[in-house]
Amino acid sequence: MKKSTSVFGSALFLLSAAVFAEPHLDEAIKHATAAAEHGKAGHASVLVEHATPALEHAMAGALVARGVAKSHTDNAVVDLEEAIKHGKEGDKHVGVATTYAETALEHLKAANK
Repeated sequence: MKKSTSVFGSALFLLSAAVFAEPHLDEAIKHATAAAEHGKAGHASVLVEHATPALEHAMAGALVARGVAKSHTDNAVVDLEEAIKHGKEGDKHVGVATTYAETALEHLKAANK
């Protein structure tokens, strides 16, 4: 009896963990979209302000993602890290930072399908 309860509980936990990925990816998409928009407007510091929470949510989503979604989420994390790095270098690097933010956004959208 204890074994079946344990197995059922573990299965339920794994299923519920997958549910938590979507809200994190939704938030990551929201912030990555804002980061890309501000980057296009030439605002490197605001890009970083939005890319940072996008990165945090993408990392949280990556913890529970599986398969192709995991691959896209991991790629988005790398791209957001690069967007932040280049965005912190100032307005001269905003174009590069924006490209990374846009690529991260594409990965996040693909992971959230």
